[in-house]
Amino acid sequence: MAQTLVPDPEASPEADAGLEHAAAAERSRRGAWIALPPALYLVLLFALPLVIVLVYSFATRGSTGQTILADWNIASYTRLLNPLVREIALRSVGYALLTTALCLAVAYPFAYYIATRSLRVRNILLVLVMIPFWSNFLVRTYAWRLLLSSSGPLSQLTEAIGLGQTRLLFTPVAVVLGLVYGYMPFMILPLYAAIERIDLGLVEAARDLYASGPRAFWRVTWPLSRPGVIAGSILVFIPSLGAYVTPEILGGSKTTMLGSYIVRQFLSARDWPFGSALSFVVMALMLAATLIYFRTGGRTL
Repeated sequence: MAQTLVPDPEASPEADAGLEHAAAAERSRRGAWIALPPALYLVLLFALPLVIVLVYSFATRGSTGQTILADWNIASYTRLLNPLVREIALRSVGYALLTTALCLAVAYPFAYYIATRSLRVRNILLVLVMIPFWSNFLVRTYAWRLLLSSSGPLSQLTEAIGLGQTRLLFTPVAVVLGLVYGYMPFMILPLYAAIERIDLGLVEAARDLYASGPRAFWRVTWPLSRPGVIAGSILVFIPSLGAYVTPEILGGSKTTMLGSYIVRQFLSARDWPFGSALSFVVMALMLAATLIYFRTGGRTL
């Protein structure tokens, strides 16, 4: 058990300085021991695999698909300029941006509604937002496959009202719907946290100064809630960009995204160097987006 060092009122200034130095060293050692488990976790499960991926990205693929850890080169990175890779990357960015925009458009008014309710209603609504996390993401995605299939409830409904059979499964619409459904809570929760901290008296003051409702929102509510917008956008955009399960289950051959393409390099094509190079570049882009988040609004959350 650590011993607390208490300065003696009759001790000399040099002795007090020594006690303060010893106390600071004790706090430093205690902090190091506390930080050691998470540091080991990050090194073993994040930094080390990342280094392995980086090393493999400079390796060579043999004629039979084996990875040769020799003849180091950047051929895998030059292949990133391939038109097919560029098309898949642009498609993934487009889906991720559309998913983020749709999540923001739906989540912002809902988060504002939650933040302005009574405490009891607020807690009930937050539980409802988090209920999807109680079931497996794969199971929920397969449920969407059933809903969007040609024989599903949605198709039967449109057929019953005379609009004909609906074919949404294996289309870009199905992929975006699945992504929006899957990542909507990641947008709602940061927005709620940001809006809940806003002093609504500032909005009332703006209205007292004859600001219209939209102007009060744009000049008061929106700037104060912007950290939540940035956080939610990052939390939705990053997993959407590298999504694998949703495009594989709800999409078709024309909706391949970066996550699916990377998996195929490791499992089907057996081109580990190229898959590693693509993975590392995607991770670097995600890291850059995260750094932008912390430099713009993340510190105020």
